[in-house]
This record gives sequence, structure tokens and C-alpha cells, in this order.
Amino acid sequence: MKKYFQFDELGTSYRKEFIGGLTTFLSMAYILFVNPSILSLSDVPDLPADMRIDAGAVFVATALAAAIGTLIMGLVARYPVALAPGMGINAFFAYSVVLGMGISWQTALSGVLVSGIVLVLLTLTRIREKIINAIPAELKYAVGAGIGLFITFVGLKNAGIVRGDAATLVALGDLSSGNTLLAIFGVIVTVILMVRKVNGAVFIGMVLTAIVGMFTNLIDTPDKVIGAVPSLAPTFGAAFEGLGNIFTMDMLVVILTLMFVDFFDTAGTLMAVANQAGIMKDNKLPRAGRALVSDSSGTVIGAILGTSSTTSYIESSAGVAAGARTGFASVVTAGFFLLALFFSPLLGVVTSAVTSPALIIVGVLMVATLGKIEWEKFEVAVPAFLTIVTMPLTYSIATGIAIGFIFYPITMIVKGKAKEIHPIMYGLFIVFILYFIFLV
Repeated sequence: MKKYFQFDELGTSYRKEFIGGLTTFLSMAYILFVNPSILSLSDVPDLPADMRIDAGAVFVATALAAAIGTLIMGLVARYPVALAPGMGINAFFAYSVVLGMGISWQTALSGVLVSGIVLVLLTLTRIREKIINAIPAELKYAVGAGIGLFITFVGLKNAGIVRGDAATLVALGDLSSGNTLLAIFGVIVTVILMVRKVNGAVFIGMVLTAIVGMFTNLIDTPDKVIGAVPSLAPTFGAAFEGLGNIFTMDMLVVILTLMFVDFFDTAGTLMAVANQAGIMKDNKLPRAGRALVSDSSGTVIGAILGTSSTTSYIESSAGVAAGARTGFASVVTAGFFLLALFFSPLLGVVTSAVTSPALIIVGVLMVATLGKIEWEKFEVAVPAFLTIVTMPLTYSIATGIAIGFIFYPITMIVKGKAKEIHPIMYGLFIVFILYFIFLV
């Protein structure tokens, strides 16, 4: 075991790996409760029942997808990187695809499945690297930041901190509302924990917010903490039901968006964590193909189980900071996700007031990429800015990506930099123009 995971070479031990794996789990455990809340559109009232995906089934799918995906990453790629359904991309699934486009959640899961299969094939044929290199870094950073603003806006809305207004579109919410005050408390507590660099700050913040909510009677106290594992039947295999409905322009855009976000979220996370763990060699990622296939396989498995795209988590860096250096830490993390299956009764205490602070704080982390954009270059600043700002303003991640990818070739050509644009970008330019002409 030690030889396979290269304990001696990387200067680690079972104790360090266990602590690192546990730390990673605690840092990302919030997804177990946030993901079912988002995918089931629990904050949207008066929604037809057939538009809501079963929250209990999503909880199980989330835990299993995280456990299996993380286990594959640990055993095959031997990286101390954990996987789970990605934040931001789950909001795209729920709010843009299901709620905004009116696409059934079954068909949306089919889109996730297809995107995962395509990513596996692109990785095996090494085309994935070429496509990644074709899209300019500024647009990659802009997409990440835009998604951050989008999920922060969703968090603020769900918390009641902002509300709709007929005159100004948005306005400050009712700050005297109990649930809004509870959400604000959650934000403050989580910020304090984050500033103090407490491991698992987001998860701990959710726990403290839920406890205060129960003490103030804003949240019903659960009868038990440990219970039977909810049925996976409502979502298991549903991705196959909608395969016949994916041959539309709408679904093409959905699949491309899912692939795009998974593409770069994974690449950035793997590079960052590997560098922190000292795994990088000559500025290259060892076993990169295995790591990318592990990640894409997680998306395929997650879609079949019944959840949005599974991706590598930057929270893995917390585990590395605690001592994790090998894939054994991922095996430990996977084990804790399996244990979490028995804590489904806690789903009832995870209201929008509890999940909203997590959305807001994760949004803060995602907009950190703004500093990497060369704002002094106007031909770059325009498409980047439009990508970022239109995501929350149109309530659509796909629309933000489309607008940015349309403007990039235009500004670059006008600047006299047409030769710097990769042919793939011209192809995407045409695809998104057709999207706006025929679908919007």
C-alpha cells in the first residue's frame, strides 16, 4: 500500500493521509446538503411537482457520486483530490436549464451524461488539451468569475437580502425578517471562520446557522440525526430517459456549457492542488490523463445516479495543507462520503437561510480569477466583462458564455489580432450567433 501510493517518496504517513482526507471531507461536506436544495429548486414556490427532482434521491446521488469519483481519483490517478457535484454548474442545471429553459430534469441529466462521455473520449484522444488551449485564458477566468457572481446573486435572493422590484428590478430585501437575519448571521459567522482560516469553515458555518435557527424556532428540529438511506429510485437511470430529447439547439448549448465549465474547473483545480502538494514535475502534471479521465468518469457516474456534473474540488487544498500528499487521502475522503449517507434526516434543517451563506461565500472564492484578467487591454476586457456581468443579470450562465464568446472574435479582429484567434473560437462564434437567432 505504501509503495503504491509512494508514501516514502512524498514524505507522508497513514496518519497524515487520514487527517488530510478528513479535512478535505469537512471542507466540502456542505455540498451534501446544498446540492439537493439547489437541484430540487426548493427556494422556488408553486413549481409543478414534475419539475422538481427528488431531494432525498439527490442527497444519495451526491454522496455516492462524490465517494465513487473520489475513490477512482485516489486509486487510479493517486491524487489527493476529492470530487463532488460542482457548485455553479449545479446552479446552471437548476436555474438556467430546468427553470429558465423549461427543460425537464431528466433531459438535463441526459445532457450531463453526454457531456461526461464526450469529455472521457476527448481526454482519451488527447483532444481535450487542444480545446483547452484554444480558448483564451481571459475568457476562462471570466467564466469562473461570472459563475461566482451568479451563485452569489442566487444566495442573496434565496436569503431575502435582495428582492425583486418593479421599478428598479432589484432592491434591498426585508432585513427584519427572521429567516433573512438568520442568513445574515450565517454569512458573518462563515466569513469570520474563513478569515481565521478554519478548516471546513463553510460546513461549520452551515452547522452553526442551523443550530441557531432551531433555537430561534425558525427551523424545525429533526426527530433524529441518523436514519435510513433515502431511495435512489426517483433519479437512478433517469438520464437515459431523456436521451431522445437532446438533439436540439438548446441542448447543444447546454451540453457545450456543461463541458466548458467542467473542462476548466477541473484543469485549474488539478494544477493548483498538485502544485501545492509538490506533485508537479518540470511544470507538468504527472498522470494527467488518469486524473482527467477519473474526473470525467465521475460526471458519467453522477449523471446515472441522478446529479449534475461531478468535478474536482479546490477544497482538496485544505486537505493538502493538513498533510495529504497521495491518493490514499482521497480513499479516506470517499469513505466519509459513504458514512454521510446515513445522515439524511439532517436535510430537513438545511433551509435556504442555511444554504445561502455557502452560496455567497463560494461566490467570493470564485471571483478571485478577476485579478488575472488583463483589463488594460480593451479588446480583452470587453468580452470578459460582458461574460461576467450578463450571467447574473440574465440569470443564465449559458447566455453569459455565449455573449462573451461572440464579442471576443469581434474585438480581436478590430484590433488587428485575427490571426491570434484559434479556429475553434470562430466555430463557437457561429454556434452562439445561431443560438441567439433561433432560440432566444
